[in-house]
Amino acid sequence: MSLRVLLLADTHLGFDLPLTPRVRRRRRGPDFLANYELALAPALAGEVDLVVHGGDVFHRARPHHTLVAMAFEPLRRVADRGIPVFVVPGNHERSRIPHARFASHPLIHIFDRPRTFRLTIRGVRVALLGFPYERHVVRKRMPALIQQTGWLPGQDDVALLCVHHCFEGATVGSANFTFRRGPDVIRVRDVPAGVTAVLTGHVHRHQVLEADLFGRPLPAPILYPGSTERTAFTEMGETKGTLLLEIGTGGPSGPRIRSRFIPLPTRPMCRADIHPRGIDPGALARHVRRVASAFPSDAVLRLRVHGRLRKDAMTVLSAAGMRALVPPTMNVDVQLVDAPRFRVASRPT
Repeated sequence: MSLRVLLLADTHLGFDLPLTPRVRRRRRGPDFLANYELALAPALAGEVDLVVHGGDVFHRARPHHTLVAMAFEPLRRVADRGIPVFVVPGNHERSRIPHARFASHPLIHIFDRPRTFRLTIRGVRVALLGFPYERHVVRKRMPALIQQTGWLPGQDDVALLCVHHCFEGATVGSANFTFRRGPDVIRVRDVPAGVTAVLTGHVHRHQVLEADLFGRPLPAPILYPGSTERTAFTEMGETKGTLLLEIGTGGPSGPRIRSRFIPLPTRPMCRADIHPRGIDPGALARHVRRVASAFPSDAVLRLRVHGRLRKDAMTVLSAAGMRALVPPTMNVDVQLVDAPRFRVASRPT
């Protein structure tokens, strides 16, 4: 017998999606909504037994109720198929799901506090234990939070710990920074014995941790699906997606887990450096247009400008100036490297 689980996380709905935009231009918000729907496709097709969202459903703590309704509409469709849905509030939601009335459904469950949900799927006893994002020294509080869930080992065939946190050994960024210690980093030894797997969000890179910092195997894998879209240029080289888990039960050595990463489409994210010291506005405009033309027309482009500029050239890098120079399908972020306090967002709200 096997249990099929869809794990997604860090959907950040509402990213670049103002309710009443002041400027008409290509926004990234619809990309996040589209990938959210694609991430849920296996569940909407009835191909899984349960769904876990590992946190940061929303990009901001107080999204408009219209966006919350949009976010829970596909989850309600999943639940209407008889597939249970479990949601962990993340740090971007400040540990609570806003306008929770839109999540009202017998099969949508929210970890609004440390707790354990239990269900039986085709004879397999499943426990999902977890808690919302812990903002206060989770490293120290982890054992107490587990105790507060009320979960005890040995009562279930499969036990899934659902959280939204960094664990020792997780890596992020182009420099592959590794989380090792700190008040917001959970020790892997604090994952209780008897847990089959840890399902978590918060780290935007897809990864499966199977060994500790010293290379010793973990008793339970820690699975990050990663975010469903790129939210920062530190993620520009990362493939985004979601995870399908197949958990086999009934074996002599306990449950066996296989994970399959399902990539999601993302627009190219690119970066370019220019050094336009002392050139006039016309020359700068031609240079920017030439640089932008080297990238796909639907790219998310960061333009890093080095050196001091003539004052009259600054208008070229304004929001209106950039919109006149690049395709309307492109998103551009301008960064003045040598004057970071004057960083220009060329795509304003």
